[in-house]
Amino acid sequence: MKIAVYPGTFDPITLGHLDIIRRGAHLVDKLVVGVTTNPSKEPMFSVAERMAMVRREMADIDGNIEVVEFDSLLMNFAEAQGASAILRGLRAVADFEYEFQMAGMNQQLNDAIETVFLMADVSLQPIASKLVKEIARYGGSIEKFVTPTVAEDVRRHLGRG
Repeated sequence: MKIAVYPGTFDPITLGHLDIIRRGAHLVDKLVVGVTTNPSKEPMFSVAERMAMVRREMADIDGNIEVVEFDSLLMNFAEAQGASAILRGLRAVADFEYEFQMAGMNQQLNDAIETVFLMADVSLQPIASKLVKEIARYGGSIEKFVTPTVAEDVRRHLGRG
């Protein structure tokens, strides 16, 4: 069974994330969406809230997909899941530079697990969770970047919903 891990903070989950999940699920027998903690990103939502959000938003996506929390080295998590691949989404050249470095480091940790990159759909490439949160904090509309239910979650979290 080919298993891939798609890691991220998903704070919040965006249309770009959902695009990668939808497309990635068709490439493997099982896709594990790993929701991680990353205090340096100043999360808006708790891990439990993000896990629930990811599960809800991908409920209609076909495929064998599991959502799992993790707080460890990605490669240790991938090994524990029995993964043969790490799935990463790319938006721009800046993403590639960072992801290329991470893939190289991960390969040094375990060269049996490949990193597979998917380009985000052209219409979704500019979307980043960090920017979605910034737009929302300043009262801007985020409906072009997230599902209506995620937009409502963000507004509620900011006391505007």
